[in-house]
Amino acid sequence: MRAIAEGLFTDETPPRLIGGRDRETGRIVFPCPSTATHEAVPLSREGTLWSYTVQRYRPKSPPYAGPDAFRPWIVAYVELHGEVIVEARLDDVAPDEAQIGMPVRFAPAPLDPADPDSPHIPAFVALGEPA
Repeated sequence: MRAIAEGLFTDETPPRLIGGRDRETGRIVFPCPSTATHEAVPLSREGTLWSYTVQRYRPKSPPYAGPDAFRPWIVAYVELHGEVIVEARLDDVAPDEAQIGMPVRFAPAPLDPADPDSPHIPAFVALGEPA
């Protein structure tokens, strides 16, 4: 699996997102800044859907580098409890079925599912009903 950018995912199986912990304050951010002030930390694999919206139109290219055959997707804000809120795609959930508070798990996905060489992006899938 090739990530869309270096330093986003751990090499373990299953992978995790890599955040950055501020060495002075302890505050965690994502993605990890490439500065001496932050140390890389693997983030939790599971979290909660904190908020979301639906991307219903194909973004302008550039910078969009996804498939030409556009399909709407859920842009999720996932709370990784005690760590950080991250923005990622929410897969395998229909837009009318997404619910704030639903448990989710990190599952990196290809930017273009139809392309076997597509880089992977941060994504989550639902684990069950909202808490």
